[in-house]
Amino acid sequence: MDLEIFENLRLELRRGSLTLAVLAQLRTEQYGYVLRKALADRGLVIDENTLYPLLRRLEAQGLLASHWREEEKRNKRFYRLSPQGEVVLYQLLNEHEAMNAALDRIVAGGSTRPEAAEPEPVPPATLQPLSIPAIPVSPVPVSAVLEKKE
Repeated sequence: MDLEIFENLRLELRRGSLTLAVLAQLRTEQYGYVLRKALADRGLVIDENTLYPLLRRLEAQGLLASHWREEEKRNKRFYRLSPQGEVVLYQLLNEHEAMNAALDRIVAGGSTRPEAAEPEPVPPATLQPLSIPAIPVSPVPVSAVLEKKE
């Protein structure tokens, strides 16, 4: 029973992370197989039966654009972030960083964060394609801003 509870909570946590990872990875155009491989190479394995419905849902929400193109004598569907997807990605990355900073403080049992204005978000144009697993969100990490205010 405990294993079932853990597995359900793990899947719930993973679901949001997969969406964020797919959006971040699609800052550069890719087709499904290459996207799956790129995510796995960075430590995030995703099953085809999870990836393709996720891609269709994100496209239906207007966060991705896609087109068919022949490559290596096969038609492949290529995906890329839409302009709306870029905005949502940077908002989610800022939210993710703030949540991680809060979780770090909670788990460490550290001091509480005084109520303060939210840090200035970074415009989508400043986001760059990933070349390493870390996802840069802003020139100054939210945690550094929070530490200065404590």
